[in-house]
Amino acid sequence: MKAKKQHTRESHQECHHKWQARIQETEDTIQEQHLVIEALVEEKSSLLQTNQCLQEDNGAPAPFDDEWEEEPEEDPEEEWLEEIPIGEGEIVDE
Repeated sequence: MKAKKQHTRESHQECHHKWQARIQETEDTIQEQHLVIEALVEEKSSLLQTNQCLQEDNGAPAPFDDEWEEEPEEDPEEEWLEEIPIGEGEIVDE
């Protein structure tokens, strides 16, 4: 019985170590991918800046800025309130 428990414990530890190694390998891969993405973002920024400078040198109009702000959606209740002319709907005492 002791031998079986010992074998189970060793098997469990081996499995645990394999999983830890796989987790570490995955984390390393993710870190490498993150560094590649950072480098690509920096390269894109540099290329966009170079492109803008070249366009300015050639007298071209400013490039389209793809980072615009979307207009917030208006509250439908607010729109309804804005449509009521002032003075209408008031009770008139005669």
